Amino acid sequence: MDRRVAIASQVAIAAVAGYCIYRAFNAQQQQPSLKEAAPSSAAPLTPKQIEIIKATVPVLQEHGTAVTTAFYRNMLTEHPGLNNVFNTANQVNGHQARALAGALFAYASHIDDLGALGPAVELICNKHASLYIQPDDYKIVGKYLLEAMKEVLGDACTDDILDAWAAAYWALANIMIDREGSLYKQSQGWTNWRQFRVAKKVRESDEIISFYLTPVDGKPLPSFKPGQYISVRVDVPELKYPQARQYSLSDTPRSDYYRISVKKESGLNPRAPGAKQHPGYVSNILHDVTKEGDLVEVSHPCGDFFLSSTEASHPVVLLSAGVGVTPLMSILNTITDSASSQRKIHFVHGSRSSQARAFKDHVQALEKKFPNLQVTFFTSAPSDHDQPGVDYHHMGRIDLEKLDPSADLHLNDPRTEFYICGPESFMTQMEDSLKARGVGDDRIKMELFGTGGVPRN
Repeated sequence: MDRRVAIASQVAIAAVAGYCIYRAFNAQQQQPSLKEAAPSSAAPLTPKQIEIIKATVPVLQEHGTAVTTAFYRNMLTEHPGLNNVFNTANQVNGHQARALAGALFAYASHIDDLGALGPAVELICNKHASLYIQPDDYKIVGKYLLEAMKEVLGDACTDDILDAWAAAYWALANIMIDREGSLYKQSQGWTNWRQFRVAKKVRESDEIISFYLTPVDGKPLPSFKPGQYISVRVDVPELKYPQARQYSLSDTPRSDYYRISVKKESGLNPRAPGAKQHPGYVSNILHDVTKEGDLVEVSHPCGDFFLSSTEASHPVVLLSAGVGVTPLMSILNTITDSASSQRKIHFVHGSRSSQARAFKDHVQALEKKFPNLQVTFFTSAPSDHDQPGVDYHHMGRIDLEKLDPSADLHLNDPRTEFYICGPESFMTQMEDSLKARGVGDDRIKMELFGTGGVPRN
């Protein structure tokens, strides 16, 4: 998703896991309830508290992951119901603890520069809203987070340090709660999980299936911005509680159904001691267990990665790798659905093989229909049956050096926007390559998944 200065980038690393910081801020302030206390009621941090927070930076850098690991362990042991909210897979592989530690470190490092948090706050608040996080949820998480600091740091974690961190939490919580409240007000009354029926499953590649989801209540669906996502929640029998995942909407906005296109995750590499390797919980249930006619729970569309304007005329370059194609399909379909649109579009996609490439026939059909659309496929390992110029245009991963600066990347137009989605390393490479060609941050849009973000220096 993003467009970030240094601190915003670092805090965005928290993504979904990061929200537990912001849920925590009310706990140690001993406020009666966030519903009873307006966000503006918290006092600003004192100079002494700011000094204390900044002084903890080296400690968090060294012990942050130990703190957050203890936090999750203690909280989820005593409150197992919270497993419904947290991504269990990211607990197993350690991503959640590392992401939260990164967010704590980033926040402490820039406690006197909160204005730089704007883009990251927007990203995380959208994640919160997609999971229906409520103000009162902040209490319990804060209790365990600060207790974990005391547990790991021992006597070094003084009362003054805990008080300073509580004040810091509350300061940022005001911002988060206010923004999440605004998102809920914009949801047209859709403020809780809603039942949808899987109307159709369509295989798009050897690892991606599209799910056409229709609302059980039959009410027209609100529109969304092309590129946004929904959360989908299903029961996971193995875990004995539900799990939710965010999936990009992969088609143009419609009032009768939403479409998501899900990659079947074959497994994860656990880092936590004693953790067992297992396939992705939700994606495998959707692929192998969920049938047409079954019900799933869905949240209102959210997300800060989206097409900036459906009416603009400047060129758009869509760069994706693997399942990162899904939000860009929504952008592509929306632009081409506009009969009056003459925007130049270059759709560039990289995949491991032709069999792994989703939407190939659809994209090529659009290219034949719209002379302003250009399509370029990169394939890492073409098969003997793949035809150059038909099944792929370049061998290997996406490399902007193989594309013409003007004819392919439209760098001759200073308004051209670049939308990027794929693995972290891919997005970082694309961003660096574009910036080396003079493209500014404001014209590079990137989508972030899971607990991770696009790492910055």
